Amino acid sequence: MLGLALGAAGGFAGGIFSFPFLFPPPAGMETVGQRNPEQAVAHGRFIHANPADPIHYGRGGVTVYPDLLHLEADFAVGPGPKYHVYLVPAAEVTPETAVEDTMFVDLGRLKAFTGSQNYPVPEGTDLAGFPHVVIWCEQFDVLISPARLEPGAPGG
Repeated sequence: MLGLALGAAGGFAGGIFSFPFLFPPPAGMETVGQRNPEQAVAHGRFIHANPADPIHYGRGGVTVYPDLLHLEADFAVGPGPKYHVYLVPAAEVTPETAVEDTMFVDLGRLKAFTGSQNYPVPEGTDLAGFPHVVIWCEQFDVLISPARLEPGAPGG
């Protein structure tokens, strides 16, 4: 009986962990609409925060406009459960940073593991106070990938 219970619990946990790998959402394909690239207030690139961790990685560009955060077409993260996009006020973000203890702004749940995606920035958000965008796994409180924001438009 104990074996059955442990097997069922292990199978359930394995299913929850493997579901995003087996059934990933389609790639994002959102555009920035009528925004001019010069309207961007910041940009950055996602990095692999901990190269020793092959599961939690990220790459690709992010552009921030006064009212919108746009993940670029080259954006990608390793799949997992309950990923969110946060604006983070910390000057440095590493796997040891207690992101959940900062005054982050949650822009919403990640829509896709790859591709272009848009997230509205709440009105009144002082973007100068948020030098990082991070992809954060809320289910396990794990940093997936940070992007340091630089002022201005990409390439500008």
